[in-house]
Amino acid sequence: MKDAIDAVGRRKTSVARVFLAPGKGSVTVNKLPVEEYFKDENRRHEAVRPLILAEKMEDVDVKVNVTGGGISGQAGAVSLAIARALVEMDDENRIVFRKERLLTRDPRMVERKKYGQKKARKRFQFSKR
Repeated sequence: MKDAIDAVGRRKTSVARVFLAPGKGSVTVNKLPVEEYFKDENRRHEAVRPLILAEKMEDVDVKVNVTGGGISGQAGAVSLAIARALVEMDDENRIVFRKERLLTRDPRMVERKKYGQKKARKRFQFSKR
């Protein structure tokens, strides 16, 4: 195994940079323990799901820098980045992650607002007179 593996994951407007190194299993997000950063159990589980599936929770130390978006988008970005790093570490993880759709970049983004309209699709109220 290499010294440290880095990978990038994106979701909506969030970008997560992950650094994996052999260690005792600590996961830090923006210099905070993952339990403090993702206080919601569902978001935390979504973020570290690749580690659980690859059974590497106690074998690697994970450092994450995540910016942009909200908590949900950030959790998705962290998940994708960790999955990509684990595949780089051991290519056999790719089969497991493909089945769980953890290597698929979610392309859904906010549609831009158009001129002459209130929002992306909503129009101003129409009046005949």
